[in-house]
Amino acid sequence: MSLSEFFYHYFIEPIAKNEGYNPVNTTVYAVILGIAVLLLYRFLKKLGIRIDSRFFKALIPYIFLGPLMRSMTDRGIYPRTYLTVSPGGYFVIAAFAIASLYVVWRHVGPGEKFYPLYHDFGWILVGGNLFVLLINLDKITFKWEVLEYFIPILLVAEAFIWLLTRKFELVRSNSLLFYTHFYDATTTFVGLQFFGYWEQHVLARKMIGLLGTPAAMYLEKLLILLPVVWLLDRYSEEEDEELVNFIKLAIFILGFGPGTRNLLIMLMGV
Repeated sequence: MSLSEFFYHYFIEPIAKNEGYNPVNTTVYAVILGIAVLLLYRFLKKLGIRIDSRFFKALIPYIFLGPLMRSMTDRGIYPRTYLTVSPGGYFVIAAFAIASLYVVWRHVGPGEKFYPLYHDFGWILVGGNLFVLLINLDKITFKWEVLEYFIPILLVAEAFIWLLTRKFELVRSNSLLFYTHFYDATTTFVGLQFFGYWEQHVLARKMIGLLGTPAAMYLEKLLILLPVVWLLDRYSEEEDEELVNFIKLAIFILGFGPGTRNLLIMLMGV
């Protein structure tokens, strides 16, 4: 197999045929993500931007932009290309977010004016996409019955996390990550269990196949999150706490983004 054939088979064909992820592209994308997080962190530090609650709040519209654009692509409003589906679509959103950040930084610097202006710029991008969605509502048949399953199951799932926060300091100090990823797991569970969707990710498919139920998603989340946040908390005690916060922000996005995308495509009847 030539290099071009290898690349097409493992990276292009799964997107063209909507086959989901495989072990090869999953590994490569994970490595790229890890490198990108570290490089972006160094970039932010160079600009003098602190990774704190102000930055998180300013980033919220960009975090929502990704799943919104992806669900609109799945609905057929945007064309399906390598740059509009994952992971390419998320690279495009990251490029939007970084470019916007740099433009705002060049205009006002890293001071207090930076965060609200960057935040507002993001909502302008979201608003533009919502406008495109509104003028294409004739292409959408909303399935509100999804909420009849999603809301009660989400409440049970998040109540379980709440109970864990009462017992374990590790979960309590990282509760937002656990709540967010159980939200993501719930959207997957509802889609697979009640609406005939299928799981794209390799590890999740294997666990669901092994346990015979989409509820395996909750176990997968715990098995991954618990050791990861434990290691991050240990590292933050000795090294750069801001870097740890940035990695946790990336973990949050990896839960909120796919979860919101799942919910939106179910509601849009994709």
